[in-house]
Amino acid sequence: MAPLDIQNEISTIRQHYREDPRQSSFNLLLLGEYGRGKTFILRSARKPVFIDSFDPGGSKCLRKYIEKGDIIVDTRWEREDPMDPSAFAAWYPVFNERRESGFFDRFGTYCLDSSTTWGLAILGAYLKKKGGPASYPTYKDHYHYQMLDIRTYVKRMLDLPCDSILTGHLELKQEGDSGSMKYIYATTGKGTYIIPTFFDEVWVASTKETSKGIEYNVLTESEGMYSARSRLREDGLLETREKPDIKYILTKAGVSAEDKEPL
Repeated sequence: MAPLDIQNEISTIRQHYREDPRQSSFNLLLLGEYGRGKTFILRSARKPVFIDSFDPGGSKCLRKYIEKGDIIVDTRWEREDPMDPSAFAAWYPVFNERRESGFFDRFGTYCLDSSTTWGLAILGAYLKKKGGPASYPTYKDHYHYQMLDIRTYVKRMLDLPCDSILTGHLELKQEGDSGSMKYIYATTGKGTYIIPTFFDEVWVASTKETSKGIEYNVLTESEGMYSARSRLREDGLLETREKPDIKYILTKAGVSAEDKEPL
């Protein structure tokens, strides 16, 4: 084996870093309880925005932006019958075809709304395949495959040639033996902790009572029972609570928020 050319190796690594699209992309796991405005925040992402919607009626708040052409929503996945689950089996070949065809090159942002209901659709697909939709799920036959698909497709979403945003619900759970309560990402098993590690940004859509009424915002770092973090905060450019506007936050952090060409 020839000795390693150290300078050439360093040059190769630097070139790879410069050409790695993940180093200049924006990805976000946007969490929140029901009614905190998670879906509505998507209107402020880099346009055009494409949304795969698994939340029944979830995109109705975006109607004005859809009609304007800033947002395109595929709502086919919302119509899931728990006794005859079909959403995931219909969705994944469509997503794969779009991904391989360059479809997402045209968009500024891809959104999955929400990853929690999408995860349930995956579980439903395996329940239907192995034992019937009313059967009791087991790790071996159902949860194992569900978690594998969740990890696989989240990784594929994060490798798209556009920004990637996944919304997700929160559930309140007791933390360890301490007895303290904490809101965690509502997904299966260890995915609660593993999936957030895939993302640069993990924000929580939140509200705050003020003298003028309810104020909507996003948490960019942990506060109280909520866990959040942001790599955009590293230079101290962001507050703990920011207004719920993605492009505003990107601009404030010195990151390009430029839209792509309209469709």
